[in-house]
Amino acid sequence: MAIRSNPTQNIHNPPVRRLVDRYNRNLDYMRISITDRCNLACIYCVPQKLIKKLPHEEILRYEEILRIVKLGVGLGIRKIRITGGEPLLRKGVYDFLGELVRIDGLCDVSLTTNGIFLAGAVDKILSAGIRRLNISLDTLNPNKFRYITGEDRLDSVWRGIQAAHRSGIHPIKINVVALKGINDDELVDIASLSFSHPFHIRFIEYMPIGSARDPVGDTMLVPEIRNRLSSLGPLLPVENRVYDGPAQRYRLEGAAGEIGFISALSSHFCSRCNRLRLTADGQLRPCLLSDHQEDLKGPLRQGRSDEELAKIFFRTVGKKPFEHSVHPHGPATIFTQMCSIGG
Repeated sequence: MAIRSNPTQNIHNPPVRRLVDRYNRNLDYMRISITDRCNLACIYCVPQKLIKKLPHEEILRYEEILRIVKLGVGLGIRKIRITGGEPLLRKGVYDFLGELVRIDGLCDVSLTTNGIFLAGAVDKILSAGIRRLNISLDTLNPNKFRYITGEDRLDSVWRGIQAAHRSGIHPIKINVVALKGINDDELVDIASLSFSHPFHIRFIEYMPIGSARDPVGDTMLVPEIRNRLSSLGPLLPVENRVYDGPAQRYRLEGAAGEIGFISALSSHFCSRCNRLRLTADGQLRPCLLSDHQEDLKGPLRQGRSDEELAKIFFRTVGKKPFEHSVHPHGPATIFTQMCSIGG
């Protein structure tokens, strides 16, 4: 777990106000994109016609993000995940992570990365106080990696994963987007990593958000993914813990690690969703699979008070839908690109 991973922290001093939506979901988790820049161009994230990168002045400054987080903690936010783009690309990120982890009231701080820079960054990540990582890895095949990401960097990612493992970071979650006709023939091999490594392998249903760089094909849903893995033996349920994400957790008999499934489309978890998203340009979003967002950056830079900014949090929470409307085999209905929202 990350530093400040005690789930009972501040239990006797709960926030006076909490971010509870119309459906009585307590929103205590915020994903924060700190940059829209990335050194990969994954087919499900970056559109065929590249969108313009944000001007630097439009991206939230670190001190602005920290103020937003402190305000969110006062409203009940307890878990933060830093994403991008690729967050390790941003100058000053390790000092920022150190300041973030030290914010009183946070119980869990983690980082999502594509792993390209990870091998040379592990010590700095540990020094900042981060103890949990999510790493994107959709294939073990160098040619497929180049096709999916646009870069020949599989070796760099694997070295980063190994370096993080040797350093004692745990858990290391490997995020795998299941892509029919692209990496579906590798799912068993990827799941088999859990026998020899204590990694948490997470298979994620592809979500049609924005326009893909290349055709992704039919959506591969969790029941089919599970069927592909049946040759490895029965999946034994693993009990979820405080601050766990939406993955259905399992392990294979004799395995050092775990297998998980994130069924955002086939059996969505909207009824228990507890998250908000802050984009790199300061937009607060109540749902990944919705285009609705509220501007925080503008009021923040206009010098608005914490009370006025808190109202934007509550307004965003009030717009959180009961469930998303994206269908497994329908066209994309979310027009914002994934690379603009954050992973």
